[in-house]
Amino acid sequence: MGFGKYDPQQVEGKWQNNWNETRCFEVEADPSRPKYYVLEMFPYPSGKIHMGHVRNYSIGDVVARYKRMRGHNVLHPMGWDAFGLPAENAAIKNKTHPATWTYANIDDMRAQLKRLGYSYDWRRELATCRPEYYRWEQRFFIQLLEKGLVYRKNSPVNWCEGCKTVLANEQVEEGKCWRCDAEVEQKQLEQWFLKITAYAEELIDDLKLLDGGWPERVITMQQNWIGKSVGAQLTFKVKGPHPAEGQAIEVFTTRPDTLCGATFMSLAAEHPLVEKLIAGYEKADEVRAFCRDVANMDRIKRGADDLEKEGVFTGAYCTNPLTGRDMPIHVANFVLMGYGTGAVMAVPAHDQRDFEFARKYDLPMQVVIAPAGKTLDPAAMAEAYSDPGVLVNSGQFDGLPNDRAKQLIVDHLAKENLGKPTVNYRLRDWGISRQRFWGAPIPVIHCEACGTVPVPDAQLPVRLPEDATAREDGRSPLPLLDSFVNTTCPKCGGKARRETDTMDTFMESSWYFMRYTSARNVDAPFDPAALAYWMPVDQYIGGIEHAILHLLYSRFYVKALRDLGYTTLAEPFQNLLTQGMVLKDGAKMSKSKGNVVDPASMIGKYGADATRLFILFASPPEKDLEWSDAGIEGAFRFINRVWRLAEDLADSGALRAIGPCAPVSELLAGELPGPVKDLRRKEHDTARKVTRDMENKFQFNTAIAALMELVNEMYTAKDALKALPGGPEALSSSLATVLTLLSPVAPHLCEELWEHMGHTGQLATTQWPSHDESALVKDEIELVVQVNGKVRGRLVVAAAATQDEVREFAMTHENVLRHLEGKSIKKLIVVPGKLVNVVAG
Repeated sequence: MGFGKYDPQQVEGKWQNNWNETRCFEVEADPSRPKYYVLEMFPYPSGKIHMGHVRNYSIGDVVARYKRMRGHNVLHPMGWDAFGLPAENAAIKNKTHPATWTYANIDDMRAQLKRLGYSYDWRRELATCRPEYYRWEQRFFIQLLEKGLVYRKNSPVNWCEGCKTVLANEQVEEGKCWRCDAEVEQKQLEQWFLKITAYAEELIDDLKLLDGGWPERVITMQQNWIGKSVGAQLTFKVKGPHPAEGQAIEVFTTRPDTLCGATFMSLAAEHPLVEKLIAGYEKADEVRAFCRDVANMDRIKRGADDLEKEGVFTGAYCTNPLTGRDMPIHVANFVLMGYGTGAVMAVPAHDQRDFEFARKYDLPMQVVIAPAGKTLDPAAMAEAYSDPGVLVNSGQFDGLPNDRAKQLIVDHLAKENLGKPTVNYRLRDWGISRQRFWGAPIPVIHCEACGTVPVPDAQLPVRLPEDATAREDGRSPLPLLDSFVNTTCPKCGGKARRETDTMDTFMESSWYFMRYTSARNVDAPFDPAALAYWMPVDQYIGGIEHAILHLLYSRFYVKALRDLGYTTLAEPFQNLLTQGMVLKDGAKMSKSKGNVVDPASMIGKYGADATRLFILFASPPEKDLEWSDAGIEGAFRFINRVWRLAEDLADSGALRAIGPCAPVSELLAGELPGPVKDLRRKEHDTARKVTRDMENKFQFNTAIAALMELVNEMYTAKDALKALPGGPEALSSSLATVLTLLSPVAPHLCEELWEHMGHTGQLATTQWPSHDESALVKDEIELVVQVNGKVRGRLVVAAAATQDEVREFAMTHENVLRHLEGKSIKKLIVVPGKLVNVVAG
């Protein structure tokens, strides 16, 4: 008798083999069934999964299993974001090819994910470093190039002279190269760009399509990153005599109402006009040195509000187009070339950054907006005045409310061809060039006669050469590899050179979710029917750290592919869940902090189900989770508790092959005894709660808590119920309900006990139970009885009792009568189903 001790390794291995052999989770498009596409952001194959992975993928797996049991045709794929700098650096360290290191890691991580029992359709697995994947990406690049959405231009990069290579931002540590400690400088290199700015308006407008499906925080982050600003473009001309006399300095501003208060001009260190402005200036070298220093500053620090404002005079002046004032032109460290035009009309009386700069360098201030009826003295101001007001010192515009003056001033300048209304975006075009080896080659050829020529589609993919080895100095080996570089021009047949830059890895992750819909198609990137059936992704799951770039690039990519005719989609992800981090001792897990918990050791000790259960029970999915050794031990105890409960029912002969939330007719032919009704009511109430929590933003923690309550009630009631008519059947139905509702969280345990109950077929494909509303109705209810608002007793009455019957019954309660002695009853209030309050005095 008995099931024996619960052995998670044996049970989990058995059911993982069963799912694999029966191809349980493999799916095809089926227009006759409702689809559900659930996807977790795919991992970089570092070699080992961490607890953050376990949380992300466990959330996704519960959703996939739940939706499958609800009757959906569920697509739940997995793949690998396999290109990138970490693999290249690891290959250098281990003296191997990045492909060797990457594919070995993929094998290791795939085995780890399978050990957790995730319900992936592994036939659709992809790795972005495989030529059969990136060949389509190269085709997209060429099509976008032909459409004018790809271009090449000079752009600043982080350059290490010691390593003779470009560095990613994360490789620059306090202004120095992470590898050789040399000073990093900004260098202009020709780079490839995707014209994401062509879609800026659509990207911001379509965020409204995501309301209710995406976290408000993420939508706000995207809005801020795109950064739409409505304002005006104004033209200031360089004043003579000067070699650059008459040259236009274009300025974007959202505050044309302050134009009369513009007293100097601030340029970014990278502004192309700087060299012309300092021509012949005796301090030109000082200006150049300042520009060099500023250009090498961290770009985030340059945009920070608390940056100490610094600048240098160029020796040149420009003219205010409205007032005619001569305005000195400075280079300032807080002006960024990446926003607006790289030139700022400085209005120190009404902008705090300009205020601080003017105070530091003793530059003039002019108040042009003041509160109605008040005067502001620039010399006495402690900070810039940025509130609404009326215009002063603004000539013909004096006395106007500043909001109204904005349009009037722009209209006035437009007549003189010195200004126009415009919209500006903070968003910059997407630089995709990487001077590294381990990435998808950019499919263009450079010919002296023909210029830049796309690689013909028939010659795709341009393969990353397998005979290349990563260089110890970090430089890409591609420019030095004659067998890769030297080729013939597809136009003229003459000698030519291949492009040696590779693509940003965000390129691969911006369309992988579409490729999953037909991952083995060798003739096209997508099967149109499969793409139309599965997309968009119904539920996307990943960390908040990807809230901007990955999600924004994916949104852009889908719109660009739509315009190339591949899809009709506007947005790729209908719903987004950003899960919280897994912490230990209050901090994010990291090797340097010594607080890493290895999932493999937890699975080896407690099993996959206990690991999954803890990670889902400890916190709502969108909140951070604090790892707790006691917590996973508690999860393991609960799993064993369910095991022993089933074993007890089987050993006592009370276990029946009954399904979840069984109808009364399957329990007993006649009237159910009261205790049996009570358990059945708890069972159906649990099914109601768990379903609600699954549907309501996936509140798995409260769903699991409800199941724990039902298990506790079964333990309390089981011995008495075994002897009652319908009792064993009610216990079996309740156990079936526990197993069905718990199976998305702890699938191996539940499959095993489902089989022990005598059921045939997999629990993974069993229908999700529906509760019976009539089972929730109580024959009797308990009411609180109060006297003057204080509880004086409790009554058990028939659920169908009228208010008059309740009042009459309440007045027979002994303790109530004692508290009414010597008092007259003024009012008797009945709150149906809750309480009776006697007001007496």
